[in-house]
Amino acid sequence: MKIGLIADTQVPSAELSPKVKVAFEGVDLILHAGDILVPSCLDYLEEIAPVKAVETGAERQFTGDSRVEENRRVVEAEGFTIGLVQELSIPHMIALEVLPGVIDAKFPADASLSDAVKEIFGVPVDIVVYGFSHISLIEEHDGILFINPGSATWPNQRVMPGTVGVLELSPGKREIRLVDLSKLD
Repeated sequence: MKIGLIADTQVPSAELSPKVKVAFEGVDLILHAGDILVPSCLDYLEEIAPVKAVETGAERQFTGDSRVEENRRVVEAEGFTIGLVQELSIPHMIALEVLPGVIDAKFPADASLSDAVKEIFGVPVDIVVYGFSHISLIEEHDGILFINPGSATWPNQRVMPGTVGVLELSPGKREIRLVDLSKLD
């Protein structure tokens, strides 16, 4: 199964770069990790594949939209449990944002990361997909794959084509790659 990962689109319309469609060619599902702003963005993505999303404050724009859940959701795919959240805040960790290297530097050595992540989603997860920081990240800790695809439209807080992720899952195997939209034709 091939899953497109996107976050922090933050466009006031469906005006995503056509490069998103190129990057997500052949995906079976798209997971959006929040900061969507408007339902038409999800409509655009749904032209590519079915969409599941999270949004903090979803009741403002997405009431009754079955594609969107408030704050967090859990998705099962190819034997993996994926936790999807907009802003990742890990219990027991003193850090404002989960950026590259922060889990190693800030998560207490005497605490269980898998238990902390289970506390977020209510069940153990194999993969965590999140957004918020606009900075891409792929790290594995205690067997959990953490992925922030970065922002498709505002990477590192600059307006320009950014990054998305493509996650390929098969029984017992997970592979992730980031796609820099600025480098696609």
